[in-house]
Amino acid sequence: MTEEIIIAGFGGQGVLSMGKILAYAALMDDLEVTWMPSYGPEQRGGTANVTVILSDSTISSPVLDTYDIAVILNQQSLDKFESHVKPGGMLIYDPSGIHHKPTRDDITVISVDAMTATIEMGNAKGYNMILLGALIKARPMVSIDAVLRGLKKALPERHHHLIPANEAALRRGMNLVVNE
Repeated sequence: MTEEIIIAGFGGQGVLSMGKILAYAALMDDLEVTWMPSYGPEQRGGTANVTVILSDSTISSPVLDTYDIAVILNQQSLDKFESHVKPGGMLIYDPSGIHHKPTRDDITVISVDAMTATIEMGNAKGYNMILLGALIKARPMVSIDAVLRGLKKALPERHHHLIPANEAALRRGMNLVVNE
């Protein structure tokens, strides 16, 4: 099993954190992992993406041109990465940041209204966790237990009191995906 993933959006949306938590979760599930962030000098508000590769065998390179899965949080990222999803792959996106929906019919496209769920939960910091929950429900490459352990590893100890709210956001995201 190998999953090559791009998560892309604006800085400040938790793109890099989501990738880091996914990477830690994979380590907790004894998988091989690469985590490679990319962002402009402006960071918050500028574009940001992270490539995460999870595998049960050695990963030869962290550099990718195509992806099995893309998690897209804004139009710029959709425009840039939609064509880089492998045929048969998956694209998960939040429609609140998208003006022109994905058009590919050779991939699985999943719309996850994470922004609305974030507002309903009253947890602005839970946006990325909702999307991560949707991702692991749509493609269960790591366990929820591993994600929670990865979250604990990724968060500084002074923020561990936020883990229950993050778990609620993860589970909310999982509930937003209907597997057919």
